[in-house]
Amino acid sequence: MDIQFKEAVWEVARKIPFGRVSTYGAIAKAIGYPNHSRHVGKAMGGCPKDVPAYRVIAASGILRVPEFEQRLTAEGIIVINSRIKNFKKIFWNPLDEINF
Repeated sequence: MDIQFKEAVWEVARKIPFGRVSTYGAIAKAIGYPNHSRHVGKAMGGCPKDVPAYRVIAASGILRVPEFEQRLTAEGIIVINSRIKNFKKIFWNPLDEINF
């Protein structure tokens, strides 16, 4: 995975609004790599501190990193048993929100 891919992932993730979440797959599609959601996850693992990695979750609405629950809760997102409540309502789709 090259640095350009990572930077594209981070750029999209930085645009996720407060109180909203997106998915690895949605970000992969947004940057033109629809089958690379796992690579997005890997890029998020080593992202800079200004990237809100905790707002990027699995398409199922389940948190893969339990430590992120506290940060999401602080933004008003309800998490029950590692699952985002009202996931579809707070889902942020970069393809709908960003003009590429």
